[in-house]
Order: sequence, then structure tokens, then C-alpha cells
Amino acid sequence: MELEQTIAEIVEKHLPDDSHFVVEVKVNQVGYKKVLNILIDADQGLNIDSCAKVSRQVSDEIEAKELIADAYTIEVSSPGVDYPLSSRRQYSKNQGRNLKVHRDSGEVLEGVLKEVGQIGIVLVVKRKEKGKKATEEEVSISFDQIKKSTVLVSFK
Repeated sequence: MELEQTIAEIVEKHLPDDSHFVVEVKVNQVGYKKVLNILIDADQGLNIDSCAKVSRQVSDEIEAKELIADAYTIEVSSPGVDYPLSSRRQYSKNQGRNLKVHRDSGEVLEGVLKEVGQIGIVLVVKRKEKGKKATEEEVSISFDQIKKSTVLVSFK
């Protein structure tokens, strides 16, 4: 855990600019070597050049500081579309998109992410009752009530 925190701090230093941010850093042992999985994102989308640059710079600093003595692999990428949203910044980036939100209570909601505030989100959910016209309802959900949220991809 301490190594993950140190690497996250190194990644933070080498992000291209303030529009980029760290999503997650995981260090796993696979066979005889460590695998560093680094997920980064950007407010306006992430490109492969940014990932490659961060990978080189982080790797150089890890080696200069001799943080990992054995062989290791470093993988820098963006979280996939099915990766759960984990920060306010990721929610903001996905405003206007359809989300599936699993609440701590067990309730699962699907709707359009209308608003992202300091303590939670507002989701526009369509409610359909048999024989009636669908209605839209705004549901406020605080971040501490969200177990998991994912973006729903539409191919329409």
C-alpha cells in the first residue's frame, strides 16, 4: 500500500497538465515480477501519447529512486468505459451521459447524469407505470450512498 501511494505521488508529478488526473494505482505481484497498473484520465479525454509519456517518466523516476529492486512491468492507460466512476471529477466528465448507479441500499437506478455537486449527483430517471405516460424524476444521490456507478454505452 505504501508503494502504491508513493507511485501515485510520482504519477501526479508527471501528468501533462492540470486537466489530467490519477484514477487508480495498483501494484500486483505476477509470478516473479511486479505489475504496476496505473489508470489516469483527463477532463477532455486521454490520448495514447500522454499515457506513453507518463509511463516513461514514472519508470525513469522509479529506477532513479530504486523503488523496485526486481523486474517489473508498468501499464499506463485510461479506465475503460465499464470501469466504475470513482471521483467527482470523473462524474463531471460524464455529465449528460446515461449512468447505472448502484446505491448502498441495493436500489439500482438508470438515468441521465444532470448535475454534479460537492456532495453528490442529480440523476434524471424515467419512471414508467403500466398504462401511463413515462415521467421524469430528478433523484439526488450523495456520493456516500453510491456503491458503484458505470457509464451506459449507447450504440444508437
